[in-house]
Amino acid sequence: MLSRFPRTGASTRRLTWEDRPVPAASTTDPAVHDSAFLRAARGEEVPHTPVWFMRQAGRSLPEYRKVRQGVAMLESCMRPDLVVEITMQPVRRYGVDAAIFFSDIVLPLKAVGVDLDIVPGVGPVVAKPVATLEDVAAIPDLTPGHVSFVTESVQRLVGELGATPLIGFAGAPFTVASYLVEGGPSKEHAKTKAMMFGAPDVWDALMRKIAGISAAYLQVQVDAGASAVQLFDSWAGAMAPADYRRYVMPYSSEVLAHAGTLGVPRIHFGVGTGELLGLMGEAGADVVGVDWRVPLDEGVRRVGGRVVQGNLDPSLVFAPTEVMLERAADVLERGRSAPGHIFNLGHGVMPSTDPDQLARLTDFVHEHSAR
Repeated sequence: MLSRFPRTGASTRRLTWEDRPVPAASTTDPAVHDSAFLRAARGEEVPHTPVWFMRQAGRSLPEYRKVRQGVAMLESCMRPDLVVEITMQPVRRYGVDAAIFFSDIVLPLKAVGVDLDIVPGVGPVVAKPVATLEDVAAIPDLTPGHVSFVTESVQRLVGELGATPLIGFAGAPFTVASYLVEGGPSKEHAKTKAMMFGAPDVWDALMRKIAGISAAYLQVQVDAGASAVQLFDSWAGAMAPADYRRYVMPYSSEVLAHAGTLGVPRIHFGVGTGELLGLMGEAGADVVGVDWRVPLDEGVRRVGGRVVQGNLDPSLVFAPTEVMLERAADVLERGRSAPGHIFNLGHGVMPSTDPDQLARLTDFVHEHSAR
């Protein structure tokens, strides 16, 4: 379990990269350490703006659908052969500057024994939602032994990726908690907020439990060779800023603080979090993801001059190519106000996206930013 920490969140002091431990992947392969993606994440000069896409591993790729045929989502996340193949597919097809580890944010819960499944067309469904302190206590802490298949997958991927960095990831405590409390996806998060406001002791215990699991899961990935991590808080936009600061931010801060001891850049991303961007930066991220609802230069201002990631509207890949590229150029220009910019969509790749459009977009970002 994580140690007790104050509700005001983690310290905002930012270490220089010289102060931090150097992860194994960077010492064994200097090309990874010097990649455009990691240089941008550290706020260093880059030869071009690096680009990768959330949910690039799968979703719209026909080769992904082929290898996943007849294989359930969580099963595919536990098979190193499929994890390696699916993670590599967009790197081969698009030439993106980073790979994102193929997995799911509820996988660590499944690994420690929580009875859940990912139902096609629905999302994660939990058989027995969490409601009491006893329910929280019944969830085991995560150890490397629970996810040995993750260690194997990451190690194999690092060997295949060469100079391309691998991003590990985990679900942020609030988003994972919402699945556990609601029993599945929710638009209103009514049960989640009822626990937060009405049973704060249960909420605190649950968030600490998940924070410990997420931190341990990120460490497994970095220890195996991941060069950066991203903390996904998909549902944090449901929170008002004052409630986010009190009930959510301290737990995300603890996960990010632990990741900071691993020596890799930390990306923090949420959807609909325009009013929370400053707080998400304060939580301890090196890079803050900005979704498409906030102009990127305004996002830079809100996160206090940190490196940013984003933020082309995912629907623009369905627009005429010239419109998509014009808007991409605008994102690149706005990103120049940050100390570093990693180009991405403002959220994940939609399943019906034409892969050729993403290839055109990747090439354009590389060529336009190099000029």
